[in-house]
Amino acid sequence: MFPRLVQGVQLTVSRSAVLLSGSGSRAGGLCLRHAGRRSLLPRCKIPSTCPPTRCLSTVAPSKDGNLIYSGTMGAAIRGVKLFSYTSSGLSVVLMPQILLKSGLGLNSLALQVVFCGMIGFFTFVTPVLLHLLSRRYVIRLYHNPGTDTYTAITYNVFLMEKKCVFHQKQVRVPALSQLFTTFYAGQVGLMVNPDLFPIPQDYLHLMGYDKPFSSAAMDRSDK
Repeated sequence: MFPRLVQGVQLTVSRSAVLLSGSGSRAGGLCLRHAGRRSLLPRCKIPSTCPPTRCLSTVAPSKDGNLIYSGTMGAAIRGVKLFSYTSSGLSVVLMPQILLKSGLGLNSLALQVVFCGMIGFFTFVTPVLLHLLSRRYVIRLYHNPGTDTYTAITYNVFLMEKKCVFHQKQVRVPALSQLFTTFYAGQVGLMVNPDLFPIPQDYLHLMGYDKPFSSAAMDRSDK
């Protein structure tokens, strides 16, 4: 009885060993296959159909020089002046109809003068006043290092861009600070915001602050 039991245990152990050895050989074969596939992957190069990427600049350099300043209120000034011109034009068109329908044209001459004076003030004086206040505001400023000349872009009365070309030697800083004038380019007053210069050295060179101090120049300015 006991020898048969021992023989059965030996057969079970031998079968388990055979199964383990078979599964081990299969796993080893799979590992070898995967290893072979991995070793072949780096050697396979997949051709790309996408063209090479090239970064090209689409901003062409300006003929006026390098852009060193951009005013932030240019769009606001243009919008306010355009609204003022539009409202003034509508007032001129609608004024005769208002006079006729309201009866002011038939009642009293004094009422006509007062009414036309008020309408005329807002129609003509407001656009002129806005232009006088904003005509010196520089919306863009270019600098040509080769000739040391500047090109200031401002708006004229018809909301068209106007160029003012001047040399650095023509820049004159007013002795007393003025509300709408930062410097004079010859006889033309211009207004810029020093904080809007990306490179502070550009502002210093524009105003002449990078030049060596001269006591003779101070004496001439005092006289």
